[in-house]
Amino acid sequence: MTIAHLSGASRILANGAKTEPLISLRNVVKTYIVPAGSFPALRGIDLEIDQGQLLAVVGKSGSGKSTLLNMLTGIDRPTSGAVMAGHTALQMLSEGQTARWRGRNVGIVFQFFQLLPTLTIVENIMLAMDFCNVIPVRERRPRALGLLDQVGIREQANKLPAMLSGGQQQRVAIARALANDPPILVADEPTGNLDTETASAVLQLLRAQTSSGKSVIIVTHDRDLAAQADRAITLADGRIVEERAS
Repeated sequence: MTIAHLSGASRILANGAKTEPLISLRNVVKTYIVPAGSFPALRGIDLEIDQGQLLAVVGKSGSGKSTLLNMLTGIDRPTSGAVMAGHTALQMLSEGQTARWRGRNVGIVFQFFQLLPTLTIVENIMLAMDFCNVIPVRERRPRALGLLDQVGIREQANKLPAMLSGGQQQRVAIARALANDPPILVADEPTGNLDTETASAVLQLLRAQTSSGKSVIIVTHDRDLAAQADRAITLADGRIVEERAS
């Protein structure tokens, strides 16, 4: 598949056409080979994610949540089935094309923040722009400061991550995930290490992104958090066993 197709997929994602889902999984199966034999992590997943939607993915440890996340972000490839971004099948892209697609279209918020400890907060956000080279160089620092303002901690811009609380670091992680203005935001257990009040504030920050048309996918084991999403799916043994829409 050519880079031109990749660019076309980016335009579809950016435009968020209502005629088709932003990203979809079609009968996705993922099987891992382990010493004991083969292990089916996903068993025939069909899922469509629309623009401007907050989706929660719920399930116990080992249910397939992380594998599903890897499919949606192009980190891993299905054993069979298709992962479609617009008209582009992600599993057909080369590793380099997939990395470029992910850099332009997906922002990831990790449970343990993953901030570089020797860089300041604003430098952590700018680094994400440096890697993808989507934002012009002269605009990177002003954009990073604007994102920190958006998540309410601009005054912390020149501090190192260790000087911030867990909730503040998660806000930085959200700002970093938004650095390249991706249409898809994925959060892996984003409130798992936070107290209830801070977790609620972080959830509201993520929800606010849907008002600008971004699709936000939260992977969690917390059903109370999932209940606040627009839509929730429950995984068990690699299958979607329940779906709820608000």
